[in-house]
Amino acid sequence: MSESILIIGASGQIGNELTQALRLQYGNKQVIASDIREGDEEMMRSGPFEIMDATDKEGILSIVKKYKVTQVYLLAAMLSVTAEEHPKKAWDLNMNALLGVLDLAKEKHIKQVYWPSSIAVFGSTTPKENTPQKTIMEPSTVYGISKLSGEFWCNYYHEKYGVDVRSIRYPGIISWKTKPGGGTTDYAIDIYFKALKEGAYECFLSEETRLPMMYMDDAVAATIQLMQAKPADVKLRTGYNLAAIDFTPAEMALEIKKHLPDFKISYKPDFRQKIAASWPSSIDDTAARKDWNWQHQFDLAAITKEMLKNIKTESIV
Repeated sequence: MSESILIIGASGQIGNELTQALRLQYGNKQVIASDIREGDEEMMRSGPFEIMDATDKEGILSIVKKYKVTQVYLLAAMLSVTAEEHPKKAWDLNMNALLGVLDLAKEKHIKQVYWPSSIAVFGSTTPKENTPQKTIMEPSTVYGISKLSGEFWCNYYHEKYGVDVRSIRYPGIISWKTKPGGGTTDYAIDIYFKALKEGAYECFLSEETRLPMMYMDDAVAATIQLMQAKPADVKLRTGYNLAAIDFTPAEMALEIKKHLPDFKISYKPDFRQKIAASWPSSIDDTAARKDWNWQHQFDLAAITKEMLKNIKTESIV
């Protein structure tokens, strides 16, 4: 039986590119994109699309039945910065959407669930360097609290009901296709657009703020790889640490200057600095590399080259 895949939150940063990658692998008709509003032209043209509220369990069930869905990728969420502005709304979206989909899997309407976690599950008491898979987790943001709670709901549904749910703790993700969407790591996207358009960037984090990051192609590849892994190889049902590289805004600026020598960066830390300071500076993802053979492809030099090239090619500055 071929997979029929529903992506909830397909118009978001990860969802947009994951949808296209899955359509390439499984066929356009087998991957149903959905979001609260219509997606971009490519998404709407390339395969099925449904308007959907991620917290509407019955609405999701009707789509599941309509397309005989076997897998759900639940990506809809309110990210760190936006969630701090609307905490109760963020909790409602981030938690109720997950519980609804987990219930559908428990009731055997779907056989497999993917739900993304984040490094936001960690906090200021977590070891900052090479943050272990299992460690102290005391998040200080609404987003982090919801992701930590979600991880344990995922594990609970797996242990108690046998739900095949899988999750990754994403670091900051860098992509040229989707504009920043309210995350603390979004400087690492916006900096490239501003470098090309204005030749300068004012960073909302301090120059030495080190954070774990990843290019979108690696994040998409890891997500699909985890979902295609044999169940016996998925030994963690909370969230897998995932890492590629880590760097500071100053290091990123130096890399950009290799391509744009006149580029200038300045620093004006705002409220996002406190959020970033509570997160790890680097991640130990040994478990993912051992259990399902995760390997990243892009370092900072490769990311910078790809970002500048594609932004210029697409003329989206």
